[in-house]
Amino acid sequence: MAVAAIKESFNYSELYTQQLEKLKELIDRVYQHSPYYRNKLNEHGVKPGDIRTIKDLAKIPFTTKSELRLAYPLGMMAVPEEEVVRIHSSSGTTGKPVIIPYTAKDVENWTEMMARCMSMVGVTNKDRIQITPGYGLWTAGIGFQAGVERIGAMAIPTGPGNTEKQIEMMVDLQSSVLIGTSSYGLLLAEEICRRKIKNKVALRLGIFGSERWGDKMRARIAENLGIETFDIYGLTEIYGPGIAIDCPLHNGLHYWSDHLLFEIIDPDTGEQLPEGQQGELVITTLTKEGMPLLRYRTHDITCLKLERCACGSPYPLIGRILGRSDDMIKVKGVNIYPGQIDHVLKETPGAASEYQLVLTRDRGKDKILVRIEAEEGHQLQQVADLCKQNIKKKIGILAEVEALEYGQLPRTEKKSKRVFDLREE
Repeated sequence: MAVAAIKESFNYSELYTQQLEKLKELIDRVYQHSPYYRNKLNEHGVKPGDIRTIKDLAKIPFTTKSELRLAYPLGMMAVPEEEVVRIHSSSGTTGKPVIIPYTAKDVENWTEMMARCMSMVGVTNKDRIQITPGYGLWTAGIGFQAGVERIGAMAIPTGPGNTEKQIEMMVDLQSSVLIGTSSYGLLLAEEICRRKIKNKVALRLGIFGSERWGDKMRARIAENLGIETFDIYGLTEIYGPGIAIDCPLHNGLHYWSDHLLFEIIDPDTGEQLPEGQQGELVITTLTKEGMPLLRYRTHDITCLKLERCACGSPYPLIGRILGRSDDMIKVKGVNIYPGQIDHVLKETPGAASEYQLVLTRDRGKDKILVRIEAEEGHQLQQVADLCKQNIKKKIGILAEVEALEYGQLPRTEKKSKRVFDLREE
């Protein structure tokens, strides 16, 4: 009888010991050079010498995005302006944008992390890499390009949109790696299949980020383009994309623990949670200079994985992002993360990857409609009924499910909007 291989546990105690010296240096640095953090720590009665272990981090108050907005434009800068070589910014779609200053060392560290991401997934200097995320104030385009150039590969900086030109460049230059949002990856994959030009495309890898995406979408992109896909993670506030990526074993996302300290907290109580338990990711930037952050609440739901990855990387893993704590919706007394719908679709034969949640209220009662697509050759009603059963079984609510022909839900070059809450307050 075969014996299952025993997974080696990751030694977090050893990791935290390694990180502690950098953490102490960071707290000393922000206390001396960041008036914002010095005032904040003083208000909470915290002195740099109080942080002697990772558990002592709990004494430090969280940093939130609303604070970053209130500090607009450069109220949280922790270096003299002469040391700032670049700024980036969030989109500001949900409020005042956040301005992030970078020193030359910040740019260097970010480039190194991006280069690690490229190497982790097998990109080499022989690859031609089509970079479709936006440039300018957004972090993605220029961040990816820096990593690509660091490893000596050919960058093809097409930027966002213009699908006709994207495909032309992909075919004519024989791009071997595609970088973008997963939504745009799906759009391009479907368009290439529709035109029946898959044999003219030389892609072998796809690196997608900026939004969470499920296994069904991953499988669809991989099948349509004949590529292996990788999930990359990041936030504008924490450098940008490239702070974590999955490896060829796809067991989770490796994060660069020599630059970043990850904690998982209960999103409701703020209490630190043990490794392996699901909660909200909180990040402390150990080496960032321009605008270091202490215990930044990302609102992303994940966990620190207990096992050491068999790929041999020394870096720890987090699980793929399930969703955001502020994206959680409450329907009929049940808390739902949109990412849970991805898991339902994965378990529903005939269901495709795309979906929408439409929430309404009728005479004081919540109603939820889940719009999905059926794969080609499947009966719409049958797929809808199966999905409805799985939602009830796996999430615990009774939802109306409408199955549409494949391709009927909108595709986008950016991030897909999936939740439409039409309930009156």
